Amino acid sequence: MPQADEHLIERPLASETLFRGNFLDARRDTVALPDGGTATREYVVHPGAVVIVPLLDDGRVVIERQYRYPVARVMIEFPAGKLDAGEDPLLCARRELLEETGYTAREWAKAGQMHLAIAYSTEVLHIYFARGLRQGERKLDEGEFLDVSTATPVELLDWSRRGELTDAKTLSCLLWLHNVLSGTWSLDWQADPGNTPTSAG
Repeated sequence: MPQADEHLIERPLASETLFRGNFLDARRDTVALPDGGTATREYVVHPGAVVIVPLLDDGRVVIERQYRYPVARVMIEFPAGKLDAGEDPLLCARRELLEETGYTAREWAKAGQMHLAIAYSTEVLHIYFARGLRQGERKLDEGEFLDVSTATPVELLDWSRRGELTDAKTLSCLLWLHNVLSGTWSLDWQADPGNTPTSAG
């Protein structure tokens, strides 16, 4: 942490686990504030996740529609999934893309990462782009139900404007997609780790 930020830092004094679930923990910490006071911070400990922007050769992207129980809505999303303990994010992205959509990719590029809910969650989401897609058979987890479809970037932007697409990770990835397609931002493409290395364009 830069020394110039020292006047902003909160220091943990004590921590208690409020809930331990299958993959989420809820905690309450007591922290020392920069002015010498104390406060409590309640937050969720998340293992991290990946989100994939799958690019088809015709300019469309692969999307999903999935019911999300906490908000009681079917959401439009890019494929995504949580990391297993110690899992490499790229390997997770490859696994999730195949399991949820049936697609494999010839090349991958890591775009960056984002924090989805900085006030109450530790979750870090790793953003990947995939291209050279080949369609195969999905391998959904037990109890997982979702539809796979495609859309143009213009359609996604229009759905966002109309409030039909409200998922935060997908909205953030649209920013990346727009800047990559316009040439404003570049990606470092690498051959899929499961394929024989080829020259990335």
